[in-house]
Amino acid sequence: MSLINTQVPAFKAQAYVNGQFKEITDADLKGHWSVFVFYPADFTFVCPTELEDLADLYDEFKKVNCEIYAVSTDTHFTHKAWAETSPAIKKVKYPMLGDPAQKLARAFDVLIEDEGLALRGTFIIDPNGVIKGMEVNDNSIGRNAAELLRKVKAAKYVAEHPGEVCPAKWNEGAETLKPSIDLVGKI
Repeated sequence: MSLINTQVPAFKAQAYVNGQFKEITDADLKGHWSVFVFYPADFTFVCPTELEDLADLYDEFKKVNCEIYAVSTDTHFTHKAWAETSPAIKKVKYPMLGDPAQKLARAFDVLIEDEGLALRGTFIIDPNGVIKGMEVNDNSIGRNAAELLRKVKAAKYVAEHPGEVCPAKWNEGAETLKPSIDLVGKI
């Protein structure tokens, strides 16, 4: 069963954000777009490249009213230690959620049960807490923050413009489509 158009389940997690520990709940997702970026583990190899890529575009995500939440099955204490030792993770200003009980990874169906780690799952969540986009990769395949930002902008656009859809490679400012019988067979 797909998680698309389902409500994010109620949750409570400890996060490391900007040198502080903070509790994050499903209520914190309301009123703005959110991206959940699950990754396998702190102190690994592909993970810091992805989180740094997101950190480099964090201001762009904020401009479109979108918060990033990085999630792994590590604790918030481990996130703090990683941020203090890794130059890439030092750049991260968005919340890094700890999921040591694996509840979030299981709820989002990205938990590798045998390993207690998450797959590289990415979820775009609207301001009402509804999942509008998802992608899950094998842990050997890193993601691209610019492409994720493009998808967030597309999801936000169609939410604000009912009756319009974004075609392949759509970027902000480009033409959209208005599905109708007159368009059938014309593309």
